[in-house]
Amino acid sequence: MTMEEYGPSNVESPRTDESTEAIRDQMLRLLPRLRRFCIALTGSTADGDDLVQDTVERALKNLHSWEPGSRLDNWLFRIAKNRFVDGRRAARRHGVVAVEAPDEAARVFTDGERFAESRLTLKAVNVALGNLPQEQREAVVLVLIDGVSYRDAADLLNIPIGTLTSRISRARTALAAVLES
Repeated sequence: MTMEEYGPSNVESPRTDESTEAIRDQMLRLLPRLRRFCIALTGSTADGDDLVQDTVERALKNLHSWEPGSRLDNWLFRIAKNRFVDGRRAARRHGVVAVEAPDEAARVFTDGERFAESRLTLKAVNVALGNLPQEQREAVVLVLIDGVSYRDAADLLNIPIGTLTSRISRARTALAAVLES
């Protein structure tokens, strides 16, 4: 049987042109940053990866709503943040709270003692980071971990730069207090 005999396919092939392909290429290059952000938001590698997948899926479905000339990374991070917040609200309604600290980064050391020390330090940092309020955690991840400029992070989070600076300052103080004890 040929395809025509089955009728029209339910799967629509996306219209792609050079600009769409260029945007998809940019999205691919942003995936490592987006993944770090999502893992830090969720506190879990698995949940972070799920959030990345959800974010990219949402972005591709709504690619028509992205404004050319605006920053693609800001748009993707905003989608991720909104999906995360929506997921947390849904989980609260259903009484589900999941917390898991990512620990894969500690595997870089092969020396046993250094490995143990680094793993304990990384776990303490992840726990401390996970205990920060969401707004402070977002600011820390964007500026201190991902290296986004203060201006770009403030734009991404849709807050004044002074608010961002304040959040980072409070987060640094809280992290230092926990890690020094």
